[in-house]
Amino acid sequence: MASQMSALCEGDTVICSTLVKMFGDAPWAPLVSSAITIVLILVLAFIIRRFAHRVITRVVNRAATGGSITSRFRKGAATDGIDALLHERRKQRAETMGSVLKHVASIVILGTAVLTVLDRLTIPIAPLLTSVGILGVAIGFGAQELVKDFIAGMFMLLEDQYGVGDVIDAGAAVGTVEAVTLRVTRLRDSDGRVWYVRNGTITRVGNESQGWSRAYMDVPVAYDADIVGVRVLLEQVAEEIWADPELRESKMVEEPRVYGVEQLSDSSLVFRISAKTLPSAQAEVARELRLRVKTALDTAGIPMVASA
Repeated sequence: MASQMSALCEGDTVICSTLVKMFGDAPWAPLVSSAITIVLILVLAFIIRRFAHRVITRVVNRAATGGSITSRFRKGAATDGIDALLHERRKQRAETMGSVLKHVASIVILGTAVLTVLDRLTIPIAPLLTSVGILGVAIGFGAQELVKDFIAGMFMLLEDQYGVGDVIDAGAAVGTVEAVTLRVTRLRDSDGRVWYVRNGTITRVGNESQGWSRAYMDVPVAYDADIVGVRVLLEQVAEEIWADPELRESKMVEEPRVYGVEQLSDSSLVFRISAKTLPSAQAEVARELRLRVKTALDTAGIPMVASA
């Protein structure tokens, strides 16, 4: 009987042979060995899954606490606030990617464990795999747009193309990002209208809120105006704005520059003054530039003219 049990255990795990050696002609040895093997497979799968989740969590935490993008600029109250916003955005992106990776790891590990258990129970898995493959192809054809949206959303998060609070031009709509998921991006435009844009339909994105922005103003003066005098006046305005602690500490990252004559026509000379600002602060700095330039020109008696 022991030899018969040993024959039954041929090609089986070492557990069955060990039980036969320990209990001789025990007829329950193959059944018990199969049960033990299945339990070990499931326990090992959950251990591997837990280990994979811990590794993903550690990578996500490291990605969420990355370096500051604004560290190369002057530090101040505004840059500290931007750093906090970027940290929260980086954390959100890392957590989203971590959640996706955890789900993928769970599906792969537990799916492999289930197939191994079915094979251990001598249940043919070839028809099952064929059916799943056919079902997957059918779902793929029916939901290819959805899959496209999810893949585009994953790459968007991974590459940090934009995040909540950014002002972007997504082609279909321009506005402030209010929510980002793997499937859709929600924007609110300047009129208050809310747009839901599928990630798979976004072919190009213009982000006005990453790193820094630029405010500029074109100043048209009469053709016979004193070029040197106007340039000196604009440079004085640039120095005054840069010396303003409120603007310097909260809006701008570099001293404004005067580029001289930007355009030349038969009726006017157009000077350009430009300032590098913190993200999304360009509109406020541009308004301040226009106000101060107009005041300085009026004080100096230099009229502005319509540019041709």
